[in-house]
This record gives sequence, structure tokens and C-alpha cells, in this order.
Amino acid sequence: MDAPSHIDPATAYSVDDVVYWLTNGTRDERFIDNIFAELCIRLQRAGLPVKRATLHILIQHPQWLGARIMWADGMREAELARVDHDVRERSEYIGSPANEIHDGATEVRENFERDRSLGRQHAVYDEMRAKGLTDYVAWPLYHTLGKRHFVTFATDRPGGFDDAHLASLLSVLPVLALVSEIRVKNRLARTLLETYVGSHAGELILAGATRRGTGTTVSAAIMICDLRDFTKISDNWPRDDVIDLLNGYFDAMSEPVAKHGGEILKFIGDGMLAIFPLSQPHACANLMHAVSEARQAMIALNEKNRETGRAPLNYGIGIHVGDVMYGNIGSRARLDFTVIGPAVNMASRLEALTKQLGRTVLLSRAFADFVKDDFELERVGEHPVRGFNDPIELFAYHG
Repeated sequence: MDAPSHIDPATAYSVDDVVYWLTNGTRDERFIDNIFAELCIRLQRAGLPVKRATLHILIQHPQWLGARIMWADGMREAELARVDHDVRERSEYIGSPANEIHDGATEVRENFERDRSLGRQHAVYDEMRAKGLTDYVAWPLYHTLGKRHFVTFATDRPGGFDDAHLASLLSVLPVLALVSEIRVKNRLARTLLETYVGSHAGELILAGATRRGTGTTVSAAIMICDLRDFTKISDNWPRDDVIDLLNGYFDAMSEPVAKHGGEILKFIGDGMLAIFPLSQPHACANLMHAVSEARQAMIALNEKNRETGRAPLNYGIGIHVGDVMYGNIGSRARLDFTVIGPAVNMASRLEALTKQLGRTVLLSRAFADFVKDDFELERVGEHPVRGFNDPIELFAYHG
């Protein structure tokens, strides 16, 4: 097979070279989209008339069903697009190659040079015809334990792919499956850790911080939030409504925290624990901005709840600052990556006091000193705090 006209013959090589590179030359590349783009360029240099290619990966992610990696002739980097969970209900999926492959097809082949009325009818085929492509093929990409993803190739060569082209492309797929599965599993591990323990804790765990009792002392602003009357709600509302209610509440609280650099360490029933390490510039002010935005989000959520006949949600937030022990705590076989210490206990006690004192957000004097010049605070006096010897001067925030 001749190399495409724009490929320097001096740098062209065989498909075996491509397979060797894919097997041995990608060990240090973390991202599958970079590998896929380089693969397509090397396939061209090996004489295959690939004009466009896509790799479709199903992933386990709370927001996304999968990802589409797309490469076209002339691109040095592939385009990565996320696919949401509802895509299978939409026209872009129904009748598409993805639909056929996920329904069990072992090959989808479409000749764009023939009368379009004789071929498959879908917008993706019309798009490729409009770009001058002549032939298209899609194959499943098999990962272990029955996981099926898929890959596609298209060409603008008159007459389309010949049998030798298809055989060469098929010879690459087993190695592409192995290489892509490693990256997908690595990304899955990161995604699951980010989802369940937070991004910073996830990075520490991946770096080897998995031994019980290991940890470090961190100076941090601590925020603990709890929903009011949740027991009554959970006892009287249908299960699905309670879950939907909690998800809306946690979205309103957690998204501003993440936006402003906080780390959510855990959800406990209807409670949330987050920290803002003081190593970050303006950590305490960032926490206050997060609280302000969370309050606005809760106002909007409660308005939506009223429209659907639900009672408004009330909550309390306790905020303190101090040193915490940040690390692995638990049994020999089941660990939790969290923070402990008197400063965490103080934040928890302040949250409990919000109901007693009729304030939504309570700050300790220690934390208030960091933000009093930039935020309007209400002094609510000194109050005894369970577990601490001396009364604590408290401030409320209404912003």
C-alpha cells in the first residue's frame, strides 16, 4: 500500500511498526486521547488512508455515560467530548453506529459513494458524506469482563477501504483494546476516588497514602453543615422523594464549596464536612464566599420545593479554624480518609448551636478574626460549648 500523498515516504513504515509502538512506546503516556491521535497519524504513515477516526468509551462517572475521542486528518490532538447519561433517549443516538454496536453488532460498514437512499439513515452519515468521506467502518473494542466500547475509521479514498486496509486496521484493535483499558481503568480509579473521597484525598491515596494511622497535621478552615428536621422528613416522605431532596440540598451546598477551592471530605446522612486548607491564599474568605453562594442556592431550591408542594429546607452551618489531623483512620480492612481533632469538634458543636441560638451560620471568634474586615458579622456573645472548658465568642453571618 502506498503512503498518503502528504506523508513523507522517508518516514513511512509498516502496520507492524504501529503495533510495536502501541505495545511498547506508550507506557509513559497517561491519556488515551493522546495515544489515539498519535495512533491515527502513524496509521497514515503506514499507508492506511484514514481520514477520520473516533474512539467511544463507556465510563463509570456520576455525570457522564461515556466519552467520544475524535481525530481527523491534520489534527495533532484529538477532540474529547463527554456524553451524558440521557443520550440513549435522543435522536443523535437512536439508529446511530453506537446504537448498533451496543445492541450487539460486530461491524457497521457504510459506503457513502452509493445512492444515499440505499444506505443507513442518520445525521452522522449525512455529516460524513458532506465532508467528502467515501467509506466508514465501526467495530467493537473488547475490554475484559465483557465490557464493549467501539472504534470507527473513515476514509475519502475513491472506492473506500479495500480488504487489505480493513485487515490492517483490525490487526491493531487487540492492542488498542489493551492499551485503552489500562488508561480507562486508571481514569476510573481517579474518578471513583474523586467522587467518594475528594480530589486531594484521592491524589494522596493514589500516591500511596493507604496505611492506617498515617496522616499529617493541616491548618484549615472547617465547615460542617446539617439539615434540620431530616428524621421527620425521612419518616414521612417516600424514599425517592427523600433521595431527590437530599441530592438537591447537597448540590446547593457542595458546588459552591468546590468552586471556591474547598474539599468535601464526607457526607454523613444529611450532614457535610468540608475543609479549606490555609495553605491556599484567602482560604477563609473563600469559605465565606462559598457559604454566601450556598445560601442563595438554598433560597432557589426552597422556592422550587414550594412550587412542587414540598416544605422549605432549613439547615445550620458551623465554621471554625484550626489544626486537624488529616489521614487514614479506621479498621484494618476498612479505612476512612478524613480529618479529626478538637477543631473539627468545635465546628460540629457550633453547627449544633445554630438551632439553639436561632442563627443559620455560626462562626467562632478564631475564624471571624480572619474575615471580619471583609464580611459583615453579627456578634452573638459568649456561649458554653459542649466539650470545651471556656465559653466561646460566636458570630453569625447573614450574607
